[in-house]
Amino acid sequence: MTSCQDRVARELAAVMRPGVPAGEVGAAVSAAIAPWVEHDALRLVGTSPATGLGQGSFSFWHGYERELVRALLFHRYAEGDPVRPAALAGRPVPMGVAGADERARAVFAAHGAACELRLVLRDSRGVWGLLGLVRAAGRRPFDDADAARAALLVPALVAALRRHVTTAPLAPTVPALPAGVVIVGPDDAIRAITPQARAWLERLRGQDRPGAPGWLAEAVVTALALDAREHSRDPGSCRPLVCAPPAAFGRWLALEGQSLDEDGRGDVAVVIQAAAGATMLDSFCDWYAITPRERRVLGLLCQGVAPKRIARVLDLSVHTVNDHLKAIFRKTGAGGRDELMAAFTG
Repeated sequence: MTSCQDRVARELAAVMRPGVPAGEVGAAVSAAIAPWVEHDALRLVGTSPATGLGQGSFSFWHGYERELVRALLFHRYAEGDPVRPAALAGRPVPMGVAGADERARAVFAAHGAACELRLVLRDSRGVWGLLGLVRAAGRRPFDDADAARAALLVPALVAALRRHVTTAPLAPTVPALPAGVVIVGPDDAIRAITPQARAWLERLRGQDRPGAPGWLAEAVVTALALDAREHSRDPGSCRPLVCAPPAAFGRWLALEGQSLDEDGRGDVAVVIQAAAGATMLDSFCDWYAITPRERRVLGLLCQGVAPKRIARVLDLSVHTVNDHLKAIFRKTGAGGRDELMAAFTG
């Protein structure tokens, strides 16, 4: 690991700990990266390989303006975007600069920006997130040297995101709310919202995440609605899904967009609810580095199957099942089965 990677890794490890406000994390990440890649705004999006990039699972922001984010979001769906994160993820070097084409350049310029360097955070296990860096209007665009320096930081950023998730309390720290629904109209504006969804959005707006942008919750809802429209026309596109761990919102959370017609031109329902059981299992296993064999044991345990029965179902010895459980306890920090299951049922 280079000295730059060492330094960034140390600085991020110091801030990626429970209780640090989201805005403070965003500012600290920006400050850590600035000596290596100069920028005026930063977003760091975390996800897991199972959830996929899409809208990510949680994020940290510093310096981004709401209207720029909104303009880029609608430009992406109206005009297309050659450097969409999902497209970048398939490249040998998963990065690109948004704002090189004339239309995108006009969007950035209208909001006082020049361009955005986008770097997908990928390792041998899959995609863990996205780093976005913006330079203000009048500054030189990002070049290959900037991209190369940013690429060196990928291991440190992936480690920081995983640390953020795995050092947080395993069990939920806030109560579950009833599932809620937001209806997004054909004009992509919210036109109806249940009381339950309103309560979720109040939580997501930042009352439990000091320093998080207040506009982020509505932006995620709009983005999921747009993803749902696209997914209804192209099932191979990104799933309109967010699966967020407790480090972000105090408990596992799922948001999913569902188009109410076949062609995605009408209303879209965005469902917000606490995630439990199978909904969160794959992402949970990603974050805590649970192996496929351990996952099979954990999946049955989540269904209420006792270890002796798990051994029979999987054709393993009870000793082997218990070894897998011990490994899961060690990786998650759980003190036993009850504490581990609280993460899935709390």
